[in-house]
Amino acid sequence: MASAVYEQARYYEIAFSFVDVPEQIGGVFEALISRHSRIPVHSVLDVCCGPARQLRELARRGYGATGLDVSPAMLEYAQAQARREQVTVETVEADMRDFRLSHSVDFAYILMGSIVYLGSNEALLSHLSSMASTLNPGGLYLIENVVADWTDPRTYEPESWEMAAEGVTVTTTYQIRPADPLRQTVHQTLDLRVNDGGVERQFTEHCELKLFFPEELRSIVELHGAFEFLGYFERYGPQPLARFSRDHNVLLRRRG
Repeated sequence: MASAVYEQARYYEIAFSFVDVPEQIGGVFEALISRHSRIPVHSVLDVCCGPARQLRELARRGYGATGLDVSPAMLEYAQAQARREQVTVETVEADMRDFRLSHSVDFAYILMGSIVYLGSNEALLSHLSSMASTLNPGGLYLIENVVADWTDPRTYEPESWEMAAEGVTVTTTYQIRPADPLRQTVHQTLDLRVNDGGVERQFTEHCELKLFFPEELRSIVELHGAFEFLGYFERYGPQPLARFSRDHNVLLRRRG
């Protein structure tokens, strides 16, 4: 996932700092765990962890915390922030398509729609095999914001927001556009315009991503066989979706 944008770890963290992490962990992660996990949760894995804000909060709450990412710059930043906050996290540099950890975990998650970076159904199957080798039987795997709502025109409209911290302002613009209907791909543009103490910078990412439609995703999970597909849930709460929304979580449970 290395890119001109993703290598800017500090700016990236500021850009996406609109998430209320303590509320997300208590009101979503731990609520889903209490309702659907078949095992006690003592250890967690953050897939495509980036700056690892959620992982650092989980470590603060006493969980064994492991973050996996392909970007050395992100992992170095995550470790530096963990030391600054006096919490302990383990980081692993690996591709989510194919990895093995030295230990298993009780709960795993991947956030911000990052699952689409897999790029193909074959890569998703490989990813599920890696997750199956990592997650203890009965444990949950939460996937946030699978980009799947291809019928809503708003899906293709640009989104823009501004966040600021410690003298840095980051204006982010995100947009996807249809690319190849046969392959279900979209062209993504992610742009960060940064004002860092009066110094202006800009970082832009262009890439092609693979959409996973709702029933397609369910079928791939069932074909793989290692996970139960528990369904689509609210992004900001533990309730199942009443109707499909771009803001959602997919919940899987490790069989066995």
